Amino acid sequence: QVQLVESGGGSVQAGGSLRLSCAASAYTYNNNWMAWFRQAPGKEREGVAATYTGGGSTYYSDSVQGRFTISQDNAKNTVYLQMNSLKPEDTAVYYCAGGRVVGPWSSPRSWNYWGQGTQVTVSS
Repeated sequence: QVQLVESGGGSVQAGGSLRLSCAASAYTYNNNWMAWFRQAPGKEREGVAATYTGGGSTYYSDSVQGRFTISQDNAKNTVYLQMNSLKPEDTAVYYCAGGRVVGPWSSPRSWNYWGQGTQVTVSS
């Protein structure tokens, strides 16, 4: 059973925008944390943004602060990542994650569920 399904990746020129979507099961989504991670070739997986589906909290990495926005539609059990002013260094496979999260949000080990990833490529 697929618990998280990402979509919206693709290729875009520097300065452009993309919007990623992550559809989750109700069990995975409700009253849990959801996040976006990314992993570039040869690098460790890093946290990009996180939100609590019950409301009230969002977090961003310093590298995307002011450019990316995480949002949610609870009726659709879906979390989004709006990516603006994209840079070549944003190129990576982007993963959706979910879980109750008792550890640091930016640590992949804190998350229980993972999507299969969607490729984002930003050209100069």
